[in-house]
Amino acid sequence: MRFEGQVLIFDADDTLWENNVLFERVIDDFTHWLEHPTLDRTEIRAILDDIQAANAVTHGYGSKMFLRSLDECLERLRERPATAAERRHLDELVMALVEHRVELVPGVAETLADLGSRHDLLLLTKGDVDEQQRKLDVSGLAPHFRDIHIVAEKNLDTYRWLTREHGLAPATSWMIGNSPKSDILPARQAGMNAVFIPNDNTWVLEQSELDPADGGVLLLQRFSQLPDHF
Repeated sequence: MRFEGQVLIFDADDTLWENNVLFERVIDDFTHWLEHPTLDRTEIRAILDDIQAANAVTHGYGSKMFLRSLDECLERLRERPATAAERRHLDELVMALVEHRVELVPGVAETLADLGSRHDLLLLTKGDVDEQQRKLDVSGLAPHFRDIHIVAEKNLDTYRWLTREHGLAPATSWMIGNSPKSDILPARQAGMNAVFIPNDNTWVLEQSELDPADGGVLLLQRFSQLPDHF
């Protein structure tokens, strides 16, 4: 079955372009550099994940929150404030995220151009506004979307707001993304359909269990498969 004339709402990070893999590289460098005398790298990572989860609630997402979390993790494990040299090193680690060029997921540009000829495309991404806008500008994908929303959080209230803002009919609206927590589950709670495209590098804090019997969720393995269904 191929759906026609739908509203397709796209996530950005790890759906349109690679994102979390860059953070994972920094975390790998950080845990190697830290060299804690009693904790292994897996244990350090668990502490960092807990710190990030707490900081995301009050400071949002993106490289600024990530740098804050690295700093707090360092201070907790070293049991002292970070030195000026250590803060410079953390800044250098995170700077790679800010300066890294955007790497599109294979087939994204061509697929969006194809889908845009038959459907209404929106973009819904969360995070720091300036940071997300920079990535969008570098990606060159903005012209494919009728409207773009950068929000602090993607939850049930966000999807209900989006529905009202655009007068969407949930039955013909689809949220497309890689995050069960932010893309799939809240969209389904708002009555929308969803397309789940897993990414091997999805952030651990975005993981959640999906109901395999939910007929409102379409599972695809690649972004380029979307025109087979829409």
